[in-house]
Amino acid sequence: MRKKNGLMVGIDLGGTSMTAVALNGRGRILASRKRSTCPDLGPEGVTRRIAATVRKLLNDLGTKSKRVQGVGIGAPGTVDPEKGVVLYAPNLSWQDHPLAKMLGRLLSLPVTLDNDVNGGAVGEHALGSGKGANNLVAIFVGTGIGGGVILNNRLYHGSYGGAGEVGHIKILADGPLCGCGRKGCAEGLASRTAMERDMRQAVDSGRASRVPNIMARMGRERMTSRVIQEALREGDPLMREILQRAQHCLGLLVASLVNLLDPDCVVIGGGIADRLKDEFLEPIRATATRHILRAPHLEPVRIVPSRLGDHAGSVGAAVIAWNRLAGINPTES
Repeated sequence: MRKKNGLMVGIDLGGTSMTAVALNGRGRILASRKRSTCPDLGPEGVTRRIAATVRKLLNDLGTKSKRVQGVGIGAPGTVDPEKGVVLYAPNLSWQDHPLAKMLGRLLSLPVTLDNDVNGGAVGEHALGSGKGANNLVAIFVGTGIGGGVILNNRLYHGSYGGAGEVGHIKILADGPLCGCGRKGCAEGLASRTAMERDMRQAVDSGRASRVPNIMARMGRERMTSRVIQEALREGDPLMREILQRAQHCLGLLVASLVNLLDPDCVVIGGGIADRLKDEFLEPIRATATRHILRAPHLEPVRIVPSRLGDHAGSVGAAVIAWNRLAGINPTES
């Protein structure tokens, strides 16, 4: 199956949208597609929608589509990479869905499956900000907080495939309720959803903020990353306070992960990080640095922003497919 001029398709499947890319053996994106997921279609309907997206991508490639050797897909939730089954994806309301087998049958191509955030970690490690690191932790901050772990240049799945659930590390013993049903998780304190909750509670209690007006002006029902950016640009003190609290919690999370795993590099990505860039990252880095235990004569851990942005997950899914299906390392030139 090894072809030096081959291509691999990578798909990042989210609860709202999916992104697909065609990646060559040198790590270059030759074509990309993005469309809504439409989870109401159910697992089989969404799988057919993924297949249709891939077909459009192949059409974009023209004659190069004949060089595609397989498909890698990153799905949210708990997955069984060996069997290609999505065991449980609450954001999609899926359970025990044989995604890889069904998609492979629809496309007549071999398909590999992994967790979507694992794909993001692999993408950043192979071709993004974490390139060259032997050990890496990736943290993606968005609606929730997800993570992936690379140890000794290999993706770490853990004993039962659950490694990397960094959003559910407890930061505050009796903190706010997280979506998982427990209190004090990083996700319940520092995700965009948590920040929106804190903003609504503060406004409902009478505190002033420009955020409701900004949301109305933009036609947004949710406090998106763009709304946060605009509120900061307009000097909203409540938005600044809520963001700083989230950044402090994320700094503690980063420090805990560094003290546990001793990585070369921590990559921070997701919608807020991609939009705010250093304004988001610097306070996280400062807090983490104060709490990291590392001998002063050693090289400090690199805490860096994602380089691949929205393509981290899809690129990583393609890289995983390269490694499992074609035996080619796409980081090699």
